[in-house]
Amino acid sequence: MSPLLQGVLVGLTFAVLLGPAFFSLIQTSIQRGFRSGFFLAIGIFISDLTALMLAYFGATQFLGKDPRENFLFSIIGGIILIIFGTFTFIRKVSSQKQIEGDNENKRASKPYVYIIKGFLLNAANPGMWFIWITVVVSISANFGVNNRAIYIFLSGVLGTIFATDIFKCFISNQIKHLINDKVLTWMNRIVGVVLIGFGTYLIINVMVDLESMLSFYKEFFSADS
Repeated sequence: MSPLLQGVLVGLTFAVLLGPAFFSLIQTSIQRGFRSGFFLAIGIFISDLTALMLAYFGATQFLGKDPRENFLFSIIGGIILIIFGTFTFIRKVSSQKQIEGDNENKRASKPYVYIIKGFLLNAANPGMWFIWITVVVSISANFGVNNRAIYIFLSGVLGTIFATDIFKCFISNQIKHLINDKVLTWMNRIVGVVLIGFGTYLIINVMVDLESMLSFYKEFFSADS
């Protein structure tokens, strides 16, 4: 199998992972239109590219082999996600007509806001860094010192992720006419809760090993039965 095809398959796998950036991308595309979602996707792409480059050039030296266990990084990332989630949860929803009008003026005229938001939402997730570090370690073992094959593989991964993100924006924008203000309000609340949940989990998990606790309870109840 060619490095490009392998990269595409890995990219498709990553594209279906549910994370903070995924939910924000869908919400933004529905509420603010395709253009805003597109710029958010660019921010996510830049974040992925940055993480990949840092991982390739030795990010493990300061993040560790598993950034999800990095105390400071998880705390900062968790706080960022909680802040975004809180603002999303309390955001007031305008009428659909007003939203469509705003897409062409002040909201849509500030693409850098969405680029920065996409970058921060993705970069604040230690799981994303763990994925790219794992990818770099795996391809180094798979392709050896063949830099050309590695670059082709990574291009396939990044290109596929970006293309699928654009597709998500397009589909979400196409269905926005089916959604009313009540649905948009609940969407804000759900996405807000999801982001706050991600952030809270990052903070708590780095202080208390939740996965070990869950395993303990599972074994405890299995023993009782």
